[in-house]
Amino acid sequence: MNKSLTVFSGTLNAVFCAAEQFGVSRRDLLIAADLDEALLRQVDYRFPVKALFDVYAYAEKATNNPDLGLTVGRISFLTGLNLQLYMCNICQDVRDYLNLMPSFLKLKGDIGEMRTRKHRDSIIIEWLPLADGPKQQRHLSDEMLAVTALVFNSLCFVSIPILEAHFSYPRPADITRLQATFGHHLRFDQPTSCLYFDRKILNYPLIEQFFGEGSSDMHRFDNLFDSQDSTDIFLGSLRRSISQYLPEGEINLDRVAADLNVSRRTLQRRLSDRGTQFSQVLQGVRFHLAVRYLSDKRLGMAEITLLLGYSDQATFSKAFKSWYGVSPSEYRLKPNV
Repeated sequence: MNKSLTVFSGTLNAVFCAAEQFGVSRRDLLIAADLDEALLRQVDYRFPVKALFDVYAYAEKATNNPDLGLTVGRISFLTGLNLQLYMCNICQDVRDYLNLMPSFLKLKGDIGEMRTRKHRDSIIIEWLPLADGPKQQRHLSDEMLAVTALVFNSLCFVSIPILEAHFSYPRPADITRLQATFGHHLRFDQPTSCLYFDRKILNYPLIEQFFGEGSSDMHRFDNLFDSQDSTDIFLGSLRRSISQYLPEGEINLDRVAADLNVSRRTLQRRLSDRGTQFSQVLQGVRFHLAVRYLSDKRLGMAEITLLLGYSDQATFSKAFKSWYGVSPSEYRLKPNV
């Protein structure tokens, strides 16, 4: 196993939480896995991937539950709901969401990637692990597919059923919980673990988060930039496009120009006519979004870093301090935030 691969403490904590639901003492699991509770409380701390597999192995033995990954997937889904709500406001439809989905795994660490491909009339969401395949890969596979199934079931007002579920491991003796999670069309010993959906879901509109009157949230997300050049439709579209692609991490002028259906040269000319540059608009979007996200205490720093498209929290903190003179954590402590 590649020793350089690591996972964040939250990835391990989800397994601990699942084990506790089945009556396993957290203290006993900590001792068995030889892990430091203080380090697990540090959200930015990274453990070797081996630690994740060890915790899964000890938890399965203690719970006698080979389907533990399904419970971990549900916990990961529930703890990530706030981020998902923001993504539903950034994205217009399922196609947009799928483009950003691989970025979410950055919050877990170096575990693998979710890849989307088309096959005839289906959309296939594949789980591709980074680490070599010990037995505990079943747990991680189940976790990733369970999260995906739950997310897809909550994205739209219209139901998104799973057509088929494939698993890279042999058929277990009891598939009751797998059927309850993924339906009855299950296939085992497959090249990859993946879920099949109807291709027509790509155009399904997403549920929008509503910030109603009296809400503690400052503004409805899609109206965040309305006070800036409200009559300039071009700048408004540009800012919304940047907001959508930020979580992918690598946003550039060509990507945004393509989204706006204009050439790179045309985009640069329009910005020049307005006395600005792409980098300035990008920084302005990040500036306003950072303040918006920090006002929502439900979002953690790691989630905000992802939403703003920064590679790590240190880079985000440095940029934010250059804007406001204080770190994001210090800014959050202000009474009016």
